[in-house]
Amino acid sequence: MRSPVKHALGAMALLSLFGAALPAVAQTTVGEPWVRASVPQQQSTGAFMTLTASTDSKLVGVESPVAKTVQVHQMQMHNDVMSMSEVKALDLPAGKPVVLDTNGYHVMLMGLVKQVKEGDTVPLTLIVEDAKGQKESIKVDAPVRSLTATDGHGEHSMHDHSHM
Repeated sequence: MRSPVKHALGAMALLSLFGAALPAVAQTTVGEPWVRASVPQQQSTGAFMTLTASTDSKLVGVESPVAKTVQVHQMQMHNDVMSMSEVKALDLPAGKPVVLDTNGYHVMLMGLVKQVKEGDTVPLTLIVEDAKGQKESIKVDAPVRSLTATDGHGEHSMHDHSHM
């Protein structure tokens, strides 16, 4: 009679062989997520981060309970006029970091249900679709930074007139 330990080890060895034959699951990593604080009655704010997908993928949606509408936007300059428009899908080329920042692509949280305050955390769910149409949901808790926060830097104000 075989011992239960030998039986379990044999089963695990067999499973590991089958596991090696399965395709790797596409993964997207999220680096340095953050959301800009809002003031009372403000209706929208932005979320920023760096996304890196392991395979060619695209960001097809973002959800958050703090806003009625969440969209991926692109900011562009045309003839010295800044415009912002929704992007239905944002390409995430395999292994290449895609930065969502205050000067280009970013997530817009619109119709805020309450003020987003510095020190809070905003839950986001990113929906990423790989080239085969497989979708993954990535849950992110993005810390809220001050109104004057800039990309990759904590608190920073361009103009401090307190000494005048």
